[in-house]
Amino acid sequence: MEQEGKFKENSEAVRAHLEISQSVIQRMAANSAASKAWCVSLVSAILVLVADKGKPQFTYIAIIPTILFFALDVHYLALEKMFRNSYNNFIHKLHKGKITAEDLFAIKPAGHMPDAVNEAVKSFSIWPFYLTLLVMIWITKKVVIAPN
Repeated sequence: MEQEGKFKENSEAVRAHLEISQSVIQRMAANSAASKAWCVSLVSAILVLVADKGKPQFTYIAIIPTILFFALDVHYLALEKMFRNSYNNFIHKLHKGKITAEDLFAIKPAGHMPDAVNEAVKSFSIWPFYLTLLVMIWITKKVVIAPN
């Protein structure tokens, strides 16, 4: 049994807390990936419908879900970063022997959301994907649907 206020690396409670934290981080990463998958599917469907109907003026409607999924993806990446900070802070306290009962099972994001969003926006997993998608929308409008 643990001494009051002293939890070690091999503690069942510490292990369970870390597993819960890892699960939350994995969920945020999966949500980010799902945002990208849904974005590609929705934008592709819009572009196919626009091309099928022969209405190139509606091509830029595909930008709306691109921007919305960009924002959602950034939000998930920011939360993932904040939960990773929380996880790392817990590990740091664990190695210093400063884990208390109050630290266990309190899974909260650590840090400031604006800072995490700023970092997520600059992420390599965001710009190449969404910029490429926007370029593809533009190319579809200019070359495929409405060639001059």
